[in-house]
Amino acid sequence: MSFTEKFNQIDLDDLKLRLYSKTQKDVDRALQRPERNLDNLMALLSPAAEDYIEQMAQSSVALTRQRFGSNIGMYLPMYLSNLCANECDYCGFSMSNRIKRVILNKEEIEEECKILKSWGIDSILLVSGEHETKVGIEYFKKVVSQVKKHFSHVAIEVQPLTQDEYHQLVELGLDAVMVYQETYQPHTYAQHHLRGNKSKFDYRLETPDRLGNAGVDKIGLGVLLGLDDWRLDALMMGHHLDYMEKKYWRSRYSISLPRLRPCVGGVHPKVELTDVGLVQLICAFRLFNPQLDISLSTREEAGFRENLLPLGITHVSAGSSTEPGGYLHPKTELSQFEISDERGVLEFANVMRARGLNPVFKDWEAEWVS
Repeated sequence: MSFTEKFNQIDLDDLKLRLYSKTQKDVDRALQRPERNLDNLMALLSPAAEDYIEQMAQSSVALTRQRFGSNIGMYLPMYLSNLCANECDYCGFSMSNRIKRVILNKEEIEEECKILKSWGIDSILLVSGEHETKVGIEYFKKVVSQVKKHFSHVAIEVQPLTQDEYHQLVELGLDAVMVYQETYQPHTYAQHHLRGNKSKFDYRLETPDRLGNAGVDKIGLGVLLGLDDWRLDALMMGHHLDYMEKKYWRSRYSISLPRLRPCVGGVHPKVELTDVGLVQLICAFRLFNPQLDISLSTREEAGFRENLLPLGITHVSAGSSTEPGGYLHPKTELSQFEISDERGVLEFANVMRARGLNPVFKDWEAEWVS
């Protein structure tokens, strides 16, 4: 059974009713007997858990330190292209937005790599708009081969590919793939994904299955918090994560919890996720899954971002650019979304050290597990 088949058996209305019917007694039970199961995750994501944020935070910090120590991995995204064949109303790359379109060539990628390496970065996330013909598998094969010469850990966040295409990239050294469902609520998904292949809800939902079958070492899930009810979307991501870990147990897993940010032609959140709500989300997933990697991007405001770090975060970016070629030629108005924390890598690393955390620039080498 694929996750799509499992998903079609879930009654989202019933799940939401049970989520909002959780009581403080349910939350107490989840905290006192923290078995890793979806019912406990539901309790910790429910409104009833809001009165337990401090207790959840303390437990989350303890679990994170126990599993990861004080280490937090550093990575940076490299945007390869803003060319996109999709119409998504929350994204700056959407095909109807009147921005200059760019695809980085080999020489430009090489210059970007040199800049990131000069900052000490050894983990990179390759990002592009979704355009299968001009920015497709042949382009990605060349890019992965090129950047793997510079970085020990290479991940991608691009359009969904076939199982065979993912396998080809793994053979070239690809370590991880991030593919975000954006929302697990089909009606809302259809409202925001108007044209292009990304409008195919089921095909995107099946992508992690293809990743697992292709033997990708690390698989990242995520939702865009604010498109719809963030509690229900997060709970469904928990269902997806639970399914993936049980079926594709050889792979490792991460989640990302981005909130809607302003962009060209963007939309406002349907259901606002407050700062307290984001804390609840991070802690709930850490208590649900002690070994899960949780990433925090530069979307969050600087001071708040620092306060989130000890709660369960394992990977952060700093000094990020969300525009193609943005490290070599910054501020060219080609960005996907606005960032809030604009501090550079070295500055942010010093902030982490001052808080007793250890920024890790390299923790992966293929030969270590050969």
